[in-house]
Amino acid sequence: MQVEQLHDFLRDVPDFPKPGILFKDITPLLRSPEALRRACELLGEPFQNDGVTVVAGIESRGFIFGSIVAQNLGAGFVPIRKPGKLPWRTTQIEYALEYGSDRLQVHVDGVEAGQRVLLVDDLLATGGTMRAACDLIENIGGGVIGCGFVVELAFLGGRAKLPGRHVQSLVRIES
Repeated sequence: MQVEQLHDFLRDVPDFPKPGILFKDITPLLRSPEALRRACELLGEPFQNDGVTVVAGIESRGFIFGSIVAQNLGAGFVPIRKPGKLPWRTTQIEYALEYGSDRLQVHVDGVEAGQRVLLVDDLLATGGTMRAACDLIENIGGGVIGCGFVVELAFLGGRAKLPGRHVQSLVRIES
């Protein structure tokens, strides 16, 4: 399966989660063993020779792709979650949203100093969540070597919030 074929496994859902939003649903891709396997292979391939020791996935769909990418790369997996979901000592970061703010947390020992971390999520939109996740990992001593996404909504300009980062997206939607 070629990367271009992955687009066929995305479903558009109008007015979700609110009116005016065209949601890109990845559940058809998850349902296909071949598409899921290929997406995870393609997400990890650009980083195979970068010495990735940990893959961090952002709640919740980033857990699905990130854990498989970690297995493919022979790396560990670390979850990045919303507040109150991790059972041990955490550190957190607050970041701005279009209206208001949000927070992400990771276990304080989720990444050791100097470990090489690949961050994975299903979708790059405005870039704020991934930027916060990169900062969070670096705050606990990890070195972010890249960011991988299944889908990028390029028209929202999320890459601009990740300057100097190696950004890999499989399906790039321009408008």
